[in-house]
Parts: sequence; C-alpha cells; structure tokens
Amino acid sequence: MGLADFGQHKDGAVVKVSGFTIVRNAIILDFPVEASIRSILPVCDEVVVNVGRSDDETLDLVRAIGDPRIRVLETEWDMTRRNTVLGQETLRAMRACAHPWGVYIQADEVLHERGAEELAQAIRTHDGDAKVEGLLVRYLHFYGGFDTIATHRRWYRREVRVVRLDPALDIRPYQGAQGFRVGPDHRKIRARLTGAEMFHYGWARPARALREKRELGKTMYPWRDADERRPLLAWVPGIQPFTGTHPVVAQRWIDERKDDPERVIAPRRFRWRFLRYHLSGVIERLTGIRVFEFRNYEIV
Repeated sequence: MGLADFGQHKDGAVVKVSGFTIVRNAIILDFPVEASIRSILPVCDEVVVNVGRSDDETLDLVRAIGDPRIRVLETEWDMTRRNTVLGQETLRAMRACAHPWGVYIQADEVLHERGAEELAQAIRTHDGDAKVEGLLVRYLHFYGGFDTIATHRRWYRREVRVVRLDPALDIRPYQGAQGFRVGPDHRKIRARLTGAEMFHYGWARPARALREKRELGKTMYPWRDADERRPLLAWVPGIQPFTGTHPVVAQRWIDERKDDPERVIAPRRFRWRFLRYHLSGVIERLTGIRVFEFRNYEIV
C-alpha cells in the first residue's frame, strides 16, 4: 500500500512520495529500524534506506523486511567527519529518491499509524502550494523506558519530517540531520503543522544500547562532557508519565525490552540551570507559548 491508497490529488493526479532513512549498526545500538521503516511504508511509494557498512547484521535486518518498495543503498560512511556524517549520509539518501516529496525518519523513530493518513492528506493538499516546502510532525520523546516522556524545551516538540525533493529548492539536512534548511545560507524551511505523531525511542533503549551510544558519542561529539561517572539517564525536569498507545509496528520491539533493571533514571538532583526549564514550562502551560524554542522551520 502506498500514498495512492489514501486517495488522489484533488485534480485526479497521484502524488508520488519517497521515504528515506539512514542506519548503521542497528543491532549493536538496538534501533527499532524495522518498525521505523514499516511505519512510513503506508505513506510511501518507495523507501530508500542508506545502510552504512556495519559491525553487525544491519544489512540483513533491513533486507529481511521484504517489501518491494524498499531500495537499499550499501554505503561506506566516513566516521572521521564526526556528527556531520549524519547530515551527509541523509543527503545521499535524499538524492537517491525518485519522487517529488520525501518522508524522512530516523532509525530510532516510529510514525504512529493514526497519523499516516493525515500526513498523506497533507502532502496532497499542499502539493500545489509552492510556499509550503515541508510538513511538521509532533514528537513524543521517551526517556528511561516506554512509560515516561521528556517534555522540557530542550526536547523539540515539532520537527520537519516531510520535504519537497525538487533539486532546484536545495533543501538539505541541517547539521546532525535533526531537521532541514534551504540552500547554502541555511534559510529556515517553510512548513505546515500536521497532527501526525513521531515516537522517539532513542533514550528508551536498553542500558546496553545506551552505553554503546555513549561510546559512539566520544567519537562523534568529542566536545561533550565524557565523564564516565555521569549516569546513563540523568534526571531532567519535565519527565511525565505516558498513558497512550504505542505504534502497532513497534509493539513487539517494545515488549521485548520492557524490563531492564539497569535502565533507570537517576535520582532527582537540583541544578541551577534547571530553573529556566521550570520557568519556561510554567509559561508554556499558562500561554501555550514555548519561549526560546529552537526551530529549523518557519510555520506558514
């Protein structure tokens, strides 16, 4: 099933859509990449997966999904480029896409099925509106497991996950590929908000995978604090219970990882810098405005 299964453009033409993602060492890092890819397949006519040469069976895992719409790029990533390699490899996947719109997903993200049809409809609706260059999805960031989410303003609540792929627009991944910008001057992308939800599981993975993430971070982000005494999951303001439902395609992956006695959030500890998060949280609850919010986009 592809985008056409959700209907056609209002003028009768079918809007073709590519999906794209990158992944490397998915088994070692315990990414839900199979669920990630499956979650966007209902919206896409093809999905391009850039699989970097890995130290595990990531390539076999992706191929085993067995959907004819999946096109695998076997690549060699230059890890000496540190965090910029993610943007470069995402761009390589984008450039390999065949269709005018692209749905992007990271290997630790899963699109909830209840938003797939809305995302497809939004692509059809805005296809003829040149001022709309991308579409935003809402984020839930799971932290320390699958029943708690992190919500303070450093955890982005929206990000662009659908973009036009017209080379003339020159939309490209920005920095570590959290989002996208336009052209060499990095103009913010013009985007519309949708109600589709992306579930981010990067910080909900088992402790073993979080330790692997920390080791990788020493190479990719050497300027960060690498103090081994720091907990894997430090307490942060704004941790809230999650009582909703997870994406169906991710449920087996979640069930197999629910119980991990080592994956615990450290005890609450006061930091003066947390005061700004508490204050901005109060303002957001009272006004709906998230002050000092980082945005890769401009809502149009």
